[in-house]
Amino acid sequence: MTLPKAHLHLHLTGGMRPATLVALAAEQGRRLPPDLLAPADVDATALRGWAKFQRLYDAARVLLTGPAEVQRVVREIVEDQAAAGVRWLELQVDPSSYSARLGGLHAAVECVLEALENDLGVGTGLVLAGNRTRHPSETETLARLGRQFDGVVGLGLSNDETRGDPRDFEKAFRLARDAGLIAVPHAGELRGPGSVQLTVERLGATRLGHGVRAVEDPSLLELLADLSVCCEVNPVSNVSLHVHASAADNPWRALRAAGVPVAIGADDPLLFRASLLENYAVLGASDAELADLARCSITSSTAPADLQASLLAEIDAWLAG
Repeated sequence: MTLPKAHLHLHLTGGMRPATLVALAAEQGRRLPPDLLAPADVDATALRGWAKFQRLYDAARVLLTGPAEVQRVVREIVEDQAAAGVRWLELQVDPSSYSARLGGLHAAVECVLEALENDLGVGTGLVLAGNRTRHPSETETLARLGRQFDGVVGLGLSNDETRGDPRDFEKAFRLARDAGLIAVPHAGELRGPGSVQLTVERLGATRLGHGVRAVEDPSLLELLADLSVCCEVNPVSNVSLHVHASAADNPWRALRAAGVPVAIGADDPLLFRASLLENYAVLGASDAELADLARCSITSSTAPADLQASLLAEIDAWLAG
């Protein structure tokens, strides 16, 4: 699809090509879990569902044994985004997951930023993701680290949403905002609208990773619309993790009808076997709706103002054409 767009919800390991997964495993003599070779179907809403998903993710991440492997995956991610019409990419990475193999946190961030540089017409930003299952001080460290790099644009908060109180991470996100980074934590996927409310009010979220459970509270929808808080909606992963029974149940239209910006993402295409374009395709959206979603992705991004204006004009031309 030639529609210009931004991709705002994509994780590093989860963005690996399946072919690269198989190739790296063969090179390293590692045996892959059978479930990692098929689209994930994990009930993350169940008691131990997320743990199973995390084991699959970790089995893929262990293949990124050094700078060469990490940079290969990042460069292939950028190539895949360019082919999908993505003109601005914000890749989300927890550098602490790679630091031991890349020479420390600072070196890990440098490694990814170097690989994001490209001549494919894809502007990029890096989001450093804290782990909500670990001590908040680690996320505070990432906030301080992020302000040392021009290419770092935001601070996220990921992993099992049922663990970790957003209020425990207030200091980390205050540090990030003071450094000019946007707040893009996950919320409103495995937990209900209360988690969204806390995340917006206490962490100052500019965007929400997922946020789909916000539709359960009309007053919360008004708040998100008033603050222009964008929901990064990932319809295929929501089905694979049993948040929704089918893509038809995804509330993206209800969010947009309430005035909430929505940016479509792929989350972890390696595990869900669905690219960004396939996530757009399952929506059953009209051309006008696709253009609207693409506009949201651009205006909710950290792309420079002049690039945003140019891309919005291209979207208008795509729709008119």
